[in-house]
Amino acid sequence: MSSRLRDRTSCQPKLHNHHYQVTTKTAVAMPNHFTETLTCPLTELATNLSDSELRETAYEILVGACRSSGVKPLTFISHSDKNSGRARALTSTASLQRSLSSTAASNVKKALGLKSSGKRQVSGESDSERVKKAVTIGEMLRVQMRVSEQIDSRVRRALLRVAAAQLGKRIESIVLPVEMLQQLKPSDFPNQWEYEAWQRRNLKILEAGLLLHPLLPLDKTDTAAQQLRQIIRGALEKPLETGKNNKSMQALRSIALSLACRTFDGSVSETSHWADGFPLNLRIYQMLLEACFDVNDETSVIEEVDEVLELVKKTWVVLGMNQMLHDLCFLWILFNRYVGTGQVESDLLFAANNLLMEVEKDAKAMTDPDYSKIISSTLGTILGWAEKRLLAYHNYFHSDNTETMECVVSMAVLSAKIMVEDISHEYHRTRKEIDLARERVDNYIRSSLRVAFVQIMEKLKSSKRSSKNQQNQFPFLSILAQGVSTLAFSEKAIFSPLLKRWHPLAAGVAVATLHSCYGNELKQFVSGIGDLTPDILQVLRAADKLEKDLVQIAVENSVDSEDGGKSIIREMPPYEAESVISNLVKSWIMTRLDRLKEWVDRNLQQEVWDPQTNKENFAPSAVEVLRIVDEALEAFFLLPISMHAVLLPDLTTGIDRCILHYISKAKSGCGSQSTFVPSMPVLTRCSTRSKFVGVFKRKEKFQIAQGRKSQVGTTNSNGSLGISQLCCRINTLHHFRIELDVLAKRATSHVRNSESAHMGNIADGMGKAFELSTTACVKGIKQLCEITAYKIVFHDLSHVLWDGLYVGEVSSSRIEPFLQELEQYLEVISLTVHSRVRTRVITEVMKASFDGLLLVLLAGGPPRAFHLQDYETIADDFKSLCDLFWSNGDGLPADLIQKFSTTVRAILPLFHTDTDSLIEQFQYMTLETYGGSAKSKLPLPPTTGQWNPTEPNTLLRVLCYRSDETAAKFLKKTYNLPKKL
Repeated sequence: MSSRLRDRTSCQPKLHNHHYQVTTKTAVAMPNHFTETLTCPLTELATNLSDSELRETAYEILVGACRSSGVKPLTFISHSDKNSGRARALTSTASLQRSLSSTAASNVKKALGLKSSGKRQVSGESDSERVKKAVTIGEMLRVQMRVSEQIDSRVRRALLRVAAAQLGKRIESIVLPVEMLQQLKPSDFPNQWEYEAWQRRNLKILEAGLLLHPLLPLDKTDTAAQQLRQIIRGALEKPLETGKNNKSMQALRSIALSLACRTFDGSVSETSHWADGFPLNLRIYQMLLEACFDVNDETSVIEEVDEVLELVKKTWVVLGMNQMLHDLCFLWILFNRYVGTGQVESDLLFAANNLLMEVEKDAKAMTDPDYSKIISSTLGTILGWAEKRLLAYHNYFHSDNTETMECVVSMAVLSAKIMVEDISHEYHRTRKEIDLARERVDNYIRSSLRVAFVQIMEKLKSSKRSSKNQQNQFPFLSILAQGVSTLAFSEKAIFSPLLKRWHPLAAGVAVATLHSCYGNELKQFVSGIGDLTPDILQVLRAADKLEKDLVQIAVENSVDSEDGGKSIIREMPPYEAESVISNLVKSWIMTRLDRLKEWVDRNLQQEVWDPQTNKENFAPSAVEVLRIVDEALEAFFLLPISMHAVLLPDLTTGIDRCILHYISKAKSGCGSQSTFVPSMPVLTRCSTRSKFVGVFKRKEKFQIAQGRKSQVGTTNSNGSLGISQLCCRINTLHHFRIELDVLAKRATSHVRNSESAHMGNIADGMGKAFELSTTACVKGIKQLCEITAYKIVFHDLSHVLWDGLYVGEVSSSRIEPFLQELEQYLEVISLTVHSRVRTRVITEVMKASFDGLLLVLLAGGPPRAFHLQDYETIADDFKSLCDLFWSNGDGLPADLIQKFSTTVRAILPLFHTDTDSLIEQFQYMTLETYGGSAKSKLPLPPTTGQWNPTEPNTLLRVLCYRSDETAAKFLKKTYNLPKKL
């Protein structure tokens, strides 16, 4: 086929600058899905005239019209005959005998954009036969109309007789079937049967032209019509006698002429109207136009189409045709031939489109109701055929036949426009100006893409069903998104440039339609989403990518539009796939955090804080909790999303709260410093030493101490507050702090390496991840260290400190027992507590020991009393206490001991100061503190617990525990303090 096609530009004139112009591309035929037969838009005849009968009638009219036209004969010599030297001219008086000429290409073909073969040939004639005689246009027409030489000879013979009988009358002045009936006898036919068939055909033509489809409507009371109907009915039953003097024949002639020569004003017309009524004239004319197609190649218009049409137009006077009706009929013939021959010859379609432009001009000037009816019927058929393809143009067109598609769109738009304008004229109303072409093309785009989308879905579903047993299948909507994206880019490249001629936002409309189609499926999918899965994420990411592709196409297509593409973008409400993903991931995070919270509570309920469960001496529950946290972070970064950096704070904040909950539980129930520090007794003044000794004997002291002696490292009554358990808690919080730092760094690394690495500020901020938990760990470790220290000093060693140290005689109740047992606790701490926090725990024990010593010296109660000479003993005990923590350089640093022993070192000299000096210092400091209000009476300074050698309450307490008569009298006189509780 392609070898027969050519560039039509060189031979196609510009019919209208503003109309469709055939491009210079080579035409490619529309795929021949099936051969169609279109229903003829012309109204069916009310009688059963066959195509062959109409064709023979048309041939008779054509020959008669040409014979009576009086045109001088033309001579034609074909190229083949000229080259052979055997050409000869025929001499004849009839215009049908003009010979053909090929000196110039067909003007009709040029105007319609049809290709020209450059060679003339009469169908049905061999080369040897053409050598014998030159070919006439009449001979060619006979062959083209499938008329045998015998019939042709009979027709010419009859017309010669008619001409002789009706001398001087033109073809339009006679009723040709009546004349033919009278001039031809049975002897002119090979047999009686053929004669009778010929007669019946002429009678049916008369019936159709004068009774069934007359130019002027018949009056129901017209007796001539009734008489003619009776004659025809009788003749169809029994052959009519056609002799010149036969009464039936004379009656037929008389009645036929009276009916044919009627006029609107009642006068008698010289023109006979027997074949110019709708639609008989169009059906006959259709037979004539069919002769323009080669009988041996039904898709090819003959080269002699100019000459043929010139002769065919001579029948207009008989058939009541004009240029507008001719254009409409020829349009239908070309279009119908294209469709009926399998849609393989695109030139026919292009020619029909070009002719449709002429019809558009004609329609604007024509107001005849019959014409409006015919044009609406014809264009309705064309429009129906075109829209069937355009409403699903992806099924019919592709990159190789876009030129054909452009022609089909042009015909559809023009047909719709003509029909709408015709309706507006018919009802005499002014139609609001709208862009009909844009509306139509908009509908075609949306409809075809919806069809294409459904077909993609059905194909994918079928493919999924056939491969349902295969592993690693991609989610359906993910594959669908890829298919839609491919379709969108194909549309943009192939069809949108073509359709942009009628719709400036063709590509935008296409992607908006696809966006809507996929969006409907995605909406249903999202509504059924429960838990987050990799398949769901894959679908949503595919949807997000598809949407970005579609929006990009729409934006590019809308650059030059009036509204900048806003109307199209409004048609594309966002899928919000990222929002859906974000919500799903947040839900996933909440599920993980709830699970983590459950694990924290469950593990804490089972936790016994035994440091010996693992070699690191921290709680097993910490291992489990941190394992779940690590798994949650790993699973989070394995999610195929692009918003890790954005959503990570949600996860880390939740983890932070869960671990904070763990830390809180780890500290709960352990008490505080105040839990273990004994309450200070009421201030008293000392009695004489002799009385005190008799009250509290050394033997009793020892028995009490032995009875209360604790076992190092064992638990107390509640099973979770032993020193080992407290050390385990300290180790656990330290382990959490270290691991949280590792997790934060790992999360930061993941963020920097993820797709959202450009969000550097978020990654930089990851240094603050788990900030609450880290801070809580630091505070918790400090609190637990203090609790451990005070528990050891004031609870576990209470029997040798609070109940034993310096009770009675100082020299007989010194600090050595306390130091011995304290050393055992320090060994437990050294073996249990992590090296990174061990110093802190021991330091707190040291501070608690110093506080304990001061509490014994300054608030030990009536069992204790100190002489000036006891200072050396106390100072020596203090040095032993410091040496225990220094441990010959293997313990705490000397400067650290010095730092935290400052208060003790400052207060001890008070026990070496004489009583009068102490009283003076006390009075002075009290006056300094309370001012003039203290001159009349010294106020009792409150106990602050902040011991200081210049603080009145501290000085007062030294006096209270001074075993001295002067001190006792001062206290009695000033504050009336009792000697005992």
